[in-house]
Amino acid sequence: MTRILTVALLTLGDPGKLTGGYLYHLRMAQLAPRNNARIVFVSFPERPFPLAAVAVPAVIAQARRQGAQVVVLDSIAAAFLGPWLAWRAPEWPLLAMLHQPPGGIDYGPGRSAVQARLDRLAYRHARRLLVASESLADQLTAQGIPPTRLRVVPPGRDVAAAPGASPGDLRQGHRAALLCVGNWMARKGILSLLDAFARLPPATATLHLAGDDQMEPGYTARVRARLREADLVGRVVVHGRLALADVAALYAAADVFVLPSLKEPYGTVYGEAMAAGLPVVGWRAGNLPYLADDGREGLLVPPGDIAGLARALERLATDEALRRQMGEAGRRRALARPTWEESAGLFFAAIREALGQSGVTPAQASPGRRARNSMVRDSEENGSRW
Repeated sequence: MTRILTVALLTLGDPGKLTGGYLYHLRMAQLAPRNNARIVFVSFPERPFPLAAVAVPAVIAQARRQGAQVVVLDSIAAAFLGPWLAWRAPEWPLLAMLHQPPGGIDYGPGRSAVQARLDRLAYRHARRLLVASESLADQLTAQGIPPTRLRVVPPGRDVAAAPGASPGDLRQGHRAALLCVGNWMARKGILSLLDAFARLPPATATLHLAGDDQMEPGYTARVRARLREADLVGRVVVHGRLALADVAALYAAADVFVLPSLKEPYGTVYGEAMAAGLPVVGWRAGNLPYLADDGREGLLVPPGDIAGLARALERLATDEALRRQMGEAGRRRALARPTWEESAGLFFAAIREALGQSGVTPAQASPGRRARNSMVRDSEENGSRW
């Protein structure tokens, strides 16, 4: 019987958080048995940056107790392991799973610069960098990472749950129901969306907001204050944090999906919405241009163009035929992307490929694999930053 592969996934804090990268890892863990594998989560404590790095010995010891055969380092925790790896060779074969570029996407320039250096220290020791999107892969390649070290393993297009109970008529007597699924963080653009939506005539649409409204307390206060203004009162429904089945039900009942996010290394919700047959609206930024074409699967607006965002929303809210056309095009495009089960297959295959290329014995690698292995070694030896 083939031995089950035990993967220790090093992350930060509670691995059960309902945010993109954490949900991605939870899905991989749930689907691991179908790939003759198991994932054990080993977390750094959530402390002010970079104090979590002092927990490296405890994290290593926990991974050892869990019987890890390979370690996958979450990009959110890479900076904490980087200095350790600069002085000690990895105890296990190491891969990294990147949901964000070095330095992260939610911090100021000072922290981002320091974290980027620490992230790169860790990534130099990884046999493979698994990345969540083509846009992130392009960004890393532009920063000097050899393409031979990268494997794109995107999230699944399907919502990780069957739809729950119907939420009823989301239009609430208006012409269309607009849905935004995103946590209340500045980069998600919730305030920009509210400003744009306020420009629509009141009878045009009802806006539904789903997502954790406690991620950034200061930003949350600004959103709630904006919702109390006269031009939005009674026009927006706040659902808060929902179970995945309830999010799936909202996709099924809405007419248009909108998320004007400035930085989305992947943007799982766009793919989910497209798979549900919804046209998508957002800034022409992050990974959205890789997922949808302006005028085909949705409407993409220059970042910061509030008036343009309002026009895009009004156009789709008032034109049912256009909504149907773009929604059908989006569904076709989304169905060409992998499901979560297929993504899990790619994830564990990439891990096994890296282990095979490392080679317990040379006979285990085909000539093609040995050639690629040589390319990776050469790129690592000659690279100044990676």
